Amino acid sequence: MLAQLVNGLIIGSIYGLMALGLTIIFGVLKIVNFSHGEFYMLGAYVSYFVSQTMGLHPILGIFVAILATFIIGMLIEKALLTPLFENKVERKDEYALLITFGLSLFLINMALAVFGPFQKSAPALTSGVINLGVITLSSGKVLAAVIAIGVLLCTLFIINKTWLGTALRAISQDRDASAIMGINAKRLGSIAFGLGACMAGAAGALLGPVFLVYPIMGTVPAIKSFVIIVLGSMGSIKGAIYGSLLVGIVESMGVFLLSPAYRDVYSFLILILILLFKPKGLFGGAQWNN
Repeated sequence: MLAQLVNGLIIGSIYGLMALGLTIIFGVLKIVNFSHGEFYMLGAYVSYFVSQTMGLHPILGIFVAILATFIIGMLIEKALLTPLFENKVERKDEYALLITFGLSLFLINMALAVFGPFQKSAPALTSGVINLGVITLSSGKVLAAVIAIGVLLCTLFIINKTWLGTALRAISQDRDASAIMGINAKRLGSIAFGLGACMAGAAGALLGPVFLVYPIMGTVPAIKSFVIIVLGSMGSIKGAIYGSLLVGIVESMGVFLLSPAYRDVYSFLILILILLFKPKGLFGGAQWNN
């Protein structure tokens, strides 16, 4: 049981990347990104081809995937979402929903056309196991968790301790007032979307060696990300992190105690139970920078 608990924390830390990326996009741009899972998929494919086709180490593939999805995310925000903030769109919520959902379908079909429908097995980050006496863990999963935690800590440092993070927090609170104070909201909006996208890409690159790589691999992780941010309170950074760890533990323990067949159902069950008692989530509707 201890091994399952640790495994849940490992998976939860990687889920945290997905959830925090979605939270950043929602907090700054005030939109729900329905194409988030496809950036997860793109990150996995970039990492796979860097390591498999180019022959580079899988860890290097992870950082290439982060950079690639960051740039792609920025370009997509600038091309497709800029009209939201230039008063060119009357029904902004509907526009954002249709654009991101359409982008999701486009990226899935592009992946099908370019990479084919077949599942690919990504090379492991490292081989062997770590024996801690009472539990034995895959060294590849442990390394993935360490990298995920490192990326999370770097992102939190940027948000809380840098000028960029201060500007992003200001935009999340009042976009117009931030522009008056000289903050370039358009440019930082693109950076925020790119940051959210690259975190999803990092999660895909880290979980690609654990699971398989294929065009629709991002669907379930994206749904879990939505579950996590609702569970932790929509827009709360702290809620996204704690919610991810909770979902990872619940899934892992559910597989161990009940049945692996319902692995993807356990997160919905915990969401329903918590919302019955705390309708606003674990942190009661906390703001983006909390």
